[in-house]
Amino acid sequence: MTDVLIIGAGPAGLSAAIACAENGLRVKILDEFVKPGGRLLGQLHQEPDGKWWNGIEEASALHERAMSLGVELVLGASVFAVRRKEHGWQAESTKGVHQARVLLLATGAAEWPVPIPGWTLPGVMSIGAAQVMTNVHRVRVGRRGVIIGINLLAAAIARELQLAGIELAAMVLPLRSTATGESANPMHVMKSLSHIAPLAPSAWIRTAGKLLKYPAFRQLGVRFFPRGGVRIWGIPVHLRKCAVEIYGTSQVKGVRIADVTPDGRVVPGSDKDVPADFVCIAGGLYPLAELAAVAGCPLMPVPELGGFVPVHNETMQTPLPGLYVAGNITGIENARIAMAQGTVAGLSISLDNGKGGAGMRERLEQAVDHVRRLRESAPIRFHPRVSEGRAKMAEAWRQRQADQGAST
Repeated sequence: MTDVLIIGAGPAGLSAAIACAENGLRVKILDEFVKPGGRLLGQLHQEPDGKWWNGIEEASALHERAMSLGVELVLGASVFAVRRKEHGWQAESTKGVHQARVLLLATGAAEWPVPIPGWTLPGVMSIGAAQVMTNVHRVRVGRRGVIIGINLLAAAIARELQLAGIELAAMVLPLRSTATGESANPMHVMKSLSHIAPLAPSAWIRTAGKLLKYPAFRQLGVRFFPRGGVRIWGIPVHLRKCAVEIYGTSQVKGVRIADVTPDGRVVPGSDKDVPADFVCIAGGLYPLAELAAVAGCPLMPVPELGGFVPVHNETMQTPLPGLYVAGNITGIENARIAMAQGTVAGLSISLDNGKGGAGMRERLEQAVDHVRRLRESAPIRFHPRVSEGRAKMAEAWRQRQADQGAST
């Protein structure tokens, strides 16, 4: 039995392992992929300040630091069950059973599927899959593609594909349905564009993005959105067109798109075929919290954080003794915040296990404050109201603690 078992070798898991190991705890990490780094491995983009974020380099630095501290890393291990035992936690995986006194879930996020006619054809993939194929495996996903879904994730990865020499014919909305919801609503997407605008290379688009925060300008923007779309890095972004169907026989041949009204309804007779040999569907991300549910941790629906998230406090503790969470399982945010949350979790675990000496509590408080400052200063957010979501979770935790205190 080890001291700390971490599920997930992404930015949060690796950072937590480092913090725990630095304070004398024995740490083991399990991850289903063949390389450590999680979502970091696919990330390569230029940030609003002009600096480049290279996820592979960030992952490598975290991995090397963890290994130098004696962290044990088990890759290719898919965990399918976790349970509370008498002296800690047990995780059952494809590479055996692992036990520890403390369990940290840093399982990250998964992509929302968006069903569209023709989406099972060879050559159709999620936007995240295209990112991994391109940046991790160095495999060209195609020569000319269409992205269905307009959001922050799609915009960032579109640029990465373009840097790899791949032509993108268009970014369009998904067909309106009960499954696609607001992602097919031009007005809702226009609002989200105000948060994507800082990514744009054009100064006038960045300036226009600021005006989109106001409802009146959004309504005008949707109504008079150019028929030819707005080009970002030369990629036509169509807010008033949707993907009606992905067509082909044995593989993707193209996407049939149509004009839509301001509320997302297809304009009859406006169909047009766009040839392509691959299609990326960008449905967004949600917290991968299944293992937390299996463990018996209560989940809470928080749309501002991306979906159902485990109940937790700002030091990454859950209501279950010895169970902690960190990273996108707690809400969809950027990699820097995930890393900072991992450090908070590692310090919290260390403090709870009597490590770090008299100054540990102060270090933990500073780490928590660092997460807050990163969140407040983040130029781009997957969910603009993430601070409201965090406040909801904090209130839920306080109420839970008050209820438990009243019952004892």
